[in-house]
Amino acid sequence: MRIGVVMGLLAASLSWAADDQFNGRWNIQVRDEARSRAWWLEVNGAGTPAPSGKFVGAPGGDMDNIPNLVIKNGRLSFSFDRKYGDATRGVYRARLAGGRLQGTFEAGAQKLQWAGTRAPAIPDRDDGSWREGAPVRLFNGKDLSGWKPVVAGKELGWTVRDGLMTNVAGANNLQTVDRFWNFKLHVEYRLGERSNSGIGLRGRYEVQILDDYGRAPNTHTNGALYSRIAPRVNASRKPGEWQTFEIRLVGRQVTVVLNGTTVIDKGEVEGLTAVATDPNEAEPGPITIQGDHGPVEIRSLVLTPLIR
Repeated sequence: MRIGVVMGLLAASLSWAADDQFNGRWNIQVRDEARSRAWWLEVNGAGTPAPSGKFVGAPGGDMDNIPNLVIKNGRLSFSFDRKYGDATRGVYRARLAGGRLQGTFEAGAQKLQWAGTRAPAIPDRDDGSWREGAPVRLFNGKDLSGWKPVVAGKELGWTVRDGLMTNVAGANNLQTVDRFWNFKLHVEYRLGERSNSGIGLRGRYEVQILDDYGRAPNTHTNGALYSRIAPRVNASRKPGEWQTFEIRLVGRQVTVVLNGTTVIDKGEVEGLTAVATDPNEAEPGPITIQGDHGPVEIRSLVLTPLIR
């Protein structure tokens, strides 16, 4: 074998050895945005000729397989052909610096900076060792005390009337001022036809709220962990009827009981969903309510911390 060929193969192997540091799951903070969005990236096979990945981010927020991921010479890049405002293609690029991803996003004239850190291991398990603390009423039935808007400068679009918290379509998202770790969350809500909302756990993981009565369940229907875990059955009531969630989150394990039926039982939360504003998974986070889709009415929100 010629010396030049050997040197070329050696250089390629050294490049792949460095590139494999991109492997793993990454939590991403988008900089200089009013909404303070958080994205999620998973990379596999970096350091080989055929890397693959998954991505949760704007626009849309589904967990998408990356169709054209390239990792070479310490640089990562991928793109999606979809609508980004006036542009139809969005390009994401990143390099590793000090064990973190330093990235950019470009779509037409839109440009953003972002930074990624490795998703942490969370050892807590829902193993029967947790006891209930003192319940916390997140909604007092009178006003929005204890809540704040997610998007600075955007009209709130929420009111309290007759003991109900409600929004107009396209309102701001809400989040609690207080932050929580492991908990049980009781929610009583009502939707009109074709409406859509969601409950964010720790400001990171969305349990979908959707008018889907009579439809087959999937990762986007009522009670789903959005775009990640589908409900085992459809337990939704008809639009206009009051419905209940009993949600339990311990570490990365989530249980969702919808209208008395367990639709997710200790499902493993692999990472952030589209509702995420806070990428720091090892820390407590707020409860959020999605208001920027359809209208929803809420009459009860009670959180019970789970402690040891």
